[in-house]
Amino acid sequence: MNSSEVIAKIQKAIREEHLDGWLFCNFRHRDRLSDELLDRPPELTNSRFWFYAVPASGQPYGLVHAIEAGHLDGLPGAVQSYINREDLIRRLAPLRGKRWGVHVSENICAVSFMDAGTYAVLSKAGLVLVSAEALVQRVKGLLDEEGIASHERAAAGLYEIVAKVWDFAGASHGSGKTIYEGDLRQLMEDEFGRRGFVRDHSPLAAAGAHSSDPHYDFSGRGSALKEGDVIQLDLWAREKSPGAVYADISWAGFYGKPAAAAEEEKIFADLAESRESAIAFIETALAAGKPLTGAEVDAYTRSVLIDRGYGQALKHRTGHGIDTEVHGSGVNMDSVEFADPRFLLEGSCFSLEPGIYLSAYGFRTEVDCYISGGALRVSGPGAEKQGRQFKLLFC
Repeated sequence: MNSSEVIAKIQKAIREEHLDGWLFCNFRHRDRLSDELLDRPPELTNSRFWFYAVPASGQPYGLVHAIEAGHLDGLPGAVQSYINREDLIRRLAPLRGKRWGVHVSENICAVSFMDAGTYAVLSKAGLVLVSAEALVQRVKGLLDEEGIASHERAAAGLYEIVAKVWDFAGASHGSGKTIYEGDLRQLMEDEFGRRGFVRDHSPLAAAGAHSSDPHYDFSGRGSALKEGDVIQLDLWAREKSPGAVYADISWAGFYGKPAAAAEEEKIFADLAESRESAIAFIETALAAGKPLTGAEVDAYTRSVLIDRGYGQALKHRTGHGIDTEVHGSGVNMDSVEFADPRFLLEGSCFSLEPGIYLSAYGFRTEVDCYISGGALRVSGPGAEKQGRQFKLLFC
């Protein structure tokens, strides 16, 4: 999109959130979100503050320091320069008394870039400041048809990769060949490369007690898989093309036979039921036209597991937004870490990944969902439930 199209999209979001405008600013490139949304190059010297106020309608208004007067070049609207603090405050006068979205948030730390000092200066200048968290979701965190198609292609690839990894693990178990966590991870990495996928971090392959660590990592080949180990896979990737959207799934299995895993099967069944309960909860709300927040989805999903006695085994939120970043700008299913008050909207894409983590092992089952045509869609190929894990897998 060119700059005029970007501003039009931003103004649409402002009107949808019933604000007067969105105020962008930056100093030393500390606010990567402002740079990204306004396409400010990272090599630009940014030793003084610039401000760019986009109103709900009409022309934007920019402020730059006199020694960095070209910082807003190429953007629509009038630009004025300032020299000192008094000059800056005076030139902020047209913004007084209006409600401006800015990059602060008590709930969504990933969009909270404005420092307390700048917030205080702007407030004293008479601006009414509110969080831009909902604006960010509308501009960055909602998928269009092209984004959904990209996401679905990535999801299809990830499910194919999981099948290959599990076939490999099963064949190794059947032959008695010793394999390592690193062998599983390398196979996933190789499949990413074969499909032209990119990712921001290596996927997770954890066995035994390591599966109780949601962010487990290792060097070399990691640990050997042993009879009776729980295996946890977590993989995420997207296509290389600009604007491609991530998919992110988790899969669990048992390195052994069902007769040895009665406890593990029961726990995993409870976990899968909590995931399906979350899906049904969202579907019911959408069908009734009831706005639903990410915090509400997380609280409901957690309640299902807490009622079954797993309260002490819950280590993280139920899910996160997904877009061109695996942890994207859209609504998170979170009521406990960074409680998300934002609503699930048309185009929202997010993971549902409840987890139960005990000392000996842990499970996480993750699917991706998005809202299209007012309905919830579970990402992945084929029929509605194809690709979703309902039972623990066995070698």
